Amino acid sequence: MYEKYGDQVEFFMVYIKEAHPTDGRQSQANVRANILIKQPTSLEERKEVASEMCSLLKIKLPPLVDTLDDKTNQAYSASPDRLYLVGIDGRIVYKGGKGPHGFDAQELKEEIEKVVNN
Repeated sequence: MYEKYGDQVEFFMVYIKEAHPTDGRQSQANVRANILIKQPTSLEERKEVASEMCSLLKIKLPPLVDTLDDKTNQAYSASPDRLYLVGIDGRIVYKGGKGPHGFDAQELKEEIEKVVNN
């Protein structure tokens, strides 16, 4: 979608607090994949982790980083992850289910097409 609609729609990935940090609820899947990240304690650390994650996972979307008080995460119910489409007027056009199991890429694509074709 990013490649197809990126010239018509701005795409961002918002990095929120680490879901499975080594100093918290460490996931065995992360251990097996060697994704061993301590919960950032400063905004600079969080920005560094977001940048490393995008590079490691080859994410092309520009990253935005939530503040340490997790205001974006709280406002958008983003944890663990979620897809949103925000209209040019700043209103939410589409709010997907909680990911990763609640993701419906086809549904998001259809909503993007509605916005783009109007």
